Amino acid sequence: MADVDGSAPDAVAVRFGVFAADALAGGIPEDVAASVRRRVVDVLGLCVGALELPTSVAAAEFVSDAGGRPEATAIGLAERVPAAQAAFLNGVLAHSLDFDDTHLPSVLHPSASVVPAALAAAEAAGASGADTVAAIAVGLEVAVRLGMAGYNTDLANSVFFEHGQHATSICGAVGAAASAALLLGLGADGVQHAIGVAASMAAGIIEANRTGGTVKRLHCGWAAHSAVTAAQLVRRGFTGPPTAIEGRFGFLRAFLREEADLAPLLEGLGETWAVPGIFFKPYPANHFLHAAIDAGMDLREQGLRAEDLDHITVRVPSSVIRTIGQPIEIKRAPVTGYQAQFSGPFAVIAGLIGGGGGLGLGLGDFTDELAQDPWRRELMAKVDIEPSEQCDAIYPFQFPAVVDAVDTAGREWHAEVLANRGGPERPLNDEELGIKFDMNVGAMLAPEVAGEIRSAALRMDQLPDVRAILRPLAAIGTGPAPAPIHEGELHAAR
Repeated sequence: MADVDGSAPDAVAVRFGVFAADALAGGIPEDVAASVRRRVVDVLGLCVGALELPTSVAAAEFVSDAGGRPEATAIGLAERVPAAQAAFLNGVLAHSLDFDDTHLPSVLHPSASVVPAALAAAEAAGASGADTVAAIAVGLEVAVRLGMAGYNTDLANSVFFEHGQHATSICGAVGAAASAALLLGLGADGVQHAIGVAASMAAGIIEANRTGGTVKRLHCGWAAHSAVTAAQLVRRGFTGPPTAIEGRFGFLRAFLREEADLAPLLEGLGETWAVPGIFFKPYPANHFLHAAIDAGMDLREQGLRAEDLDHITVRVPSSVIRTIGQPIEIKRAPVTGYQAQFSGPFAVIAGLIGGGGGLGLGLGDFTDELAQDPWRRELMAKVDIEPSEQCDAIYPFQFPAVVDAVDTAGREWHAEVLANRGGPERPLNDEELGIKFDMNVGAMLAPEVAGEIRSAALRMDQLPDVRAILRPLAAIGTGPAPAPIHEGELHAAR
């Protein structure tokens, strides 16, 4: 990776700043805007769905105890809080169900950091819905391009991942900072500086995926918090180096060493958008598991009954086995629903048994009780996770699985899932995303309130600001009923 002269106008952060300002001033393509609106709906549903998790309660208490200026809505808290704190809590919530969207092949989840940061900054600044949509699009694009700089074609994997780094929070902090700076009115120069400041705040390691711990749920919250904080510090005079991304001691060198690919950072910037191709998740589990879930469902539809299972082999890309198949004794016996969300044996068995809601499997299919269920554990003990050359050839543009099973009568069963549901080859339509949203918010919001929020978010670029979308999400389950949404607020810009 060649060094770049710090005075060069083509420094990456400088170019990102110009791109961001142009997108805000000139607008973004409609397919990009439509994708952003759907992602806002998705993230809001995830935030509500995660509210009752113990980690969410802890994060909410942390924010509430800190106090501060009332600037933005932290979902689940009655009183408004500082924008960075709202971004933190909402980012924690957005990522906690492992149900948030994924970009491939960078293998990162961009919306869970970018959307909470942007909404908090927009609310604090009184930014319009249209500007918020554009800013979210910019943040997602920056995050994804940084993630792609870490994609190694020879490894067919993310170098961030190979180093044990969580690209989601590392790249998300920087992308979200671009969004926040834009919404705080800092312009191209301010975006460049916010990117430079946030690059010093980016962090995250993924060991918890392997052996447990809930710290990963903090990652997107801290990224969103860092993003808003960086933008607010820049507004007060802090600056970042123009070569914060590609410089000798910059972001790429620090995280990726000599393995960064500079081409994806600026190639087609402003003309080719990655945002519409980001995958939505149909199931609340690590994305590496989704094809195994689908394969289990396929075997069930073929007629294989879980009670007749003798043995099952799940073949997946070599690189994902560390996350979903190792240590195998832990993956065959998850203790919590959260651990089950990273267990290949649990996933294929859950698909084979059949789920209780959502789009096939829902939140109720990943509980502590089911993770510890003796029958499921007996079935999980019959599951092996192995590498597949066929899957390696596809990964990481998809997360495929090839599954072979044998029943107690000696009959052989086979299922292949080579393209993920929720991606461009198998997209989720608006009705399916609505089912996901309703499942996530159903226990916490009245149907009419949920419908109004979803409807407003889907046309947020027509709204004068984002408060009407966020206000009903305050104090859910913790205080008085949310204030009603007035028709005039939701439709004022129609």
